[in-house]
Amino acid sequence: MSSDATLAGRTAVITGSNSGIGLGVAHELARAGASVVLNSFTDRDEDHALAEALGREHGASARYIAADMADPDACHALIEKAGRCDILVNNAGIQHVAPIEDFPREKWDAIIAINLSSAFHATAAALPGMKAAGWGRVVNIASAHGLTASPYKAAYIAAKHGLVGLTKTTALEVAGQGITANAICPGYVLTPIVESQIPDQMKTHGMDRETVIKEVMLARQPSGEFATVEQIGGTAVFLCTQAAAQITGTTISVDGGWTAL
Repeated sequence: MSSDATLAGRTAVITGSNSGIGLGVAHELARAGASVVLNSFTDRDEDHALAEALGREHGASARYIAADMADPDACHALIEKAGRCDILVNNAGIQHVAPIEDFPREKWDAIIAINLSSAFHATAAALPGMKAAGWGRVVNIASAHGLTASPYKAAYIAAKHGLVGLTKTTALEVAGQGITANAICPGYVLTPIVESQIPDQMKTHGMDRETVIKEVMLARQPSGEFATVEQIGGTAVFLCTQAAAQITGTTISVDGGWTAL
């Protein structure tokens, strides 16, 4: 058992969690004593090995269940296969950047399906069990782009704004039943995907690493620092504690001041 057993006896399902923010959230929930279910659309040996390693690190139960979150039936099957879902973290997401008139229809459909619709379907599948238990936490990983906008990201911004709205509706429907629903809105988070973008940005702008991070990537993040996956995970853990039992239907920004501008 983890040394921090705040969430002992709880089972958390984290979608899109074999890397990046989702994996960071899974680590922090396991560190707090929760059993965790990792997820992505692949079903590789390394996915299952990742879950086993996470479980060993934190002395927690950890499993990996493959499910394509673009498929509504697969979203429901994920919750069914988990067997129990006290904490649902809707994190699965993809991105594409293009002007509206050039935005590929298939990219729009995929982003809405994975970034927004999957959260609806997974939540719909998880709520009956949470209601029966009289306790539950829905944590939606939205974005600073769930509260503000940027050009060329129409589908992502529409999906993240929609996820914030879904969060509010969920909270109202389950109010008074021991269940909360909240959205975390990260700014730029230093994940492997973001890290991999830095060399391309350096080449595009003719800048060194420090300058491209400060003047391009973090231009809208007043702190001038990336958020970390551990900070996002720690925020998710807090929302699952008794201290946050009356925090519901809202957004928590972890964006270095981005949305304060």
